[in-house]
Amino acid sequence: MLAAIVAAGRDEVRTGKEKGGKTAVEILKQYRPPELHQGEQTELISVIVAAYNIEAYIERGVRSVCAQTYRNLEIIVVDDGSADDTGRIVDELAGEDDRIQVIHEVNGGLAHARNTGIARARGDYVGFVDGDDWIDPDMYEKLFSAMKDRQADLAVCRYRQISRTRTLDQSVDRAVVFEGQEALAAYVEEREEFAIQNAAWNKLYRKELLAGNPFPEGRWYEDIVFATEALARAGRCIYLDIALYNYIIDREDSIMNCRINSRTFTDQIPAYYEKTKLLRDLGREDLALTHDFFFYKRLLLFYWELSKAQDKETYMLRLQEILSKDRARAEESFRCAMADPADRKKLRLFYRSPDAYCRKLRWDEQVVIPCKVKVKRLLGKYK
Repeated sequence: MLAAIVAAGRDEVRTGKEKGGKTAVEILKQYRPPELHQGEQTELISVIVAAYNIEAYIERGVRSVCAQTYRNLEIIVVDDGSADDTGRIVDELAGEDDRIQVIHEVNGGLAHARNTGIARARGDYVGFVDGDDWIDPDMYEKLFSAMKDRQADLAVCRYRQISRTRTLDQSVDRAVVFEGQEALAAYVEEREEFAIQNAAWNKLYRKELLAGNPFPEGRWYEDIVFATEALARAGRCIYLDIALYNYIIDREDSIMNCRINSRTFTDQIPAYYEKTKLLRDLGREDLALTHDFFFYKRLLLFYWELSKAQDKETYMLRLQEILSKDRARAEESFRCAMADPADRKKLRLFYRSPDAYCRKLRWDEQVVIPCKVKVKRLLGKYK
């Protein structure tokens, strides 16, 4: 539904009403947050930078925070027990800029580092930067100004995906104001036109949203439940459809680049179950079903990817067990509005025969999709 709204290009649209008849989603074309001169930068923003063994990247990341046009910052760098030169580099940077505080800790993981930073933060607004990424000079000025201008609890921006070979920036010149749980709905529905996603780092939060909502420690995929809780708490959210954060996508040791592994089962899948429970506890069974549709669809795709790899039979069996145990819920979720008939056919085929499901996807990948691409190219030539 939200995709159709954006395509329509109306300045103000309705996706349903909150209490009092307020518009739930507002599209602002060519929106520019008001510029904030230094004398207007009276409220403190705490920026938490987590760093672990990233000596090649950390100076760029921290300096990008120091260079912000919004100057009233405290920059909390948490060195999570780095064994390389990361700790020395951030100590030297702290000597250059008295807004930087460095906390050296025994390695406890990303969630622990962020929670340590939150506990130290004095600002009424909190942002996160991963130390191997960097941000545009006006990121926090734009996010903060937009929050104040639209009286929002949370601001989100798009981000660039940076690889060794290219930079992907899908920015659109607009902003979107979400009332109530509409931002949560856009997130759960995984709408690509709104790059809200799990990430903590493309957002600026009122600190109240973080109270009692720590990152789950000792786990990967710590953002999944955290993001859901924060979006559920935000009464109003503004999304700036402009890339202000630069995210490196091809670091070999990045969690995001670790394909299916043991942590998929110990951390990621349990986080998705927690997300379902959270949505149900909010009274949003509709969103819980939508989330579960994407969850089980993701498990099917995991199974397909594993079928092409070697020595992954154990993981495949574990996925079969989960999908078998959850069959009733999976079938129910595949009847939600986000699923189409092709999705339902794939699920039914998997339950009849996982091998037949894999053969079908292999046929699609090797024959059907290349044929469609070829026909599309030919038709394009003759237009």
